[in-house]
Amino acid sequence: MVQINLPKNSKIQQGHYYKDKTGSQNIRKVNIYRWDPATGENPRIDTYEVDMDNCPSKVLDLLNKIKNEIDPSIAYRRSCAHGVCGSCAMNMDGKNGLACTKPHAEIKGDINIYPLPHLKVLKDLIGDLSTLYKQYESVQPWLKTTKIIDDTEHHQTKEDRSKLDGLYECIMCACCSTSCPSYWWNGDKYLGPAVLLQAYRWIVDSRDEDRKERLKKVADELKLYRCHTIMNCTNACPKGLNPAKAIASIKKMLATS
Repeated sequence: MVQINLPKNSKIQQGHYYKDKTGSQNIRKVNIYRWDPATGENPRIDTYEVDMDNCPSKVLDLLNKIKNEIDPSIAYRRSCAHGVCGSCAMNMDGKNGLACTKPHAEIKGDINIYPLPHLKVLKDLIGDLSTLYKQYESVQPWLKTTKIIDDTEHHQTKEDRSKLDGLYECIMCACCSTSCPSYWWNGDKYLGPAVLLQAYRWIVDSRDEDRKERLKKVADELKLYRCHTIMNCTNACPKGLNPAKAIASIKKMLATS
């Protein structure tokens, strides 16, 4: 069940139905969450009949077809279309993911598309990520060192460099954090899996000299220990990363330091 942060005193209602006019025999219904704060109206679900014979394979292609050919008013984020930027993160068929990498053929029955769960909705499929970005900034995700080097690189051993594998690939799409019940209920205080994964990426970087302070910053009952290791974050990550493991590693480092 997808849970969306609705405006107060509102409920989702059935919206417009756009019927296919091509006569195609390969038609699928696409149900999309719609809400425009400028109108003052309740959120609704608009239904579109789409000719799948003339649509590329990904959910983002499907959305682009609807926007370009049926309803130009629909709003969503997209950019690279190659699973690199994380812009098109949304909830499809009840699961968080990237619309540009999700094949619509994997979805059985009607295709249901919602914004990421438990974020304030700015418009339609666009969630408000401002809190997540502030939390990301709070862990100071940059190299902190006092060393002066003569060349252009901070060198690492291959062993030290390998510790960053599975961490640096995070694209901050928020699929993991918005799949986490602890982040749903404590998102203003709990840093969440995406930000904690990024914090750990700098904690274990051999070139960084601020490990103690970085650990101290996240060593808080609400910032870190709201994680209950239910693994939603790891299951939701479109890059195949393991935020739950990173969080457990931070806890272990704090317990043994």
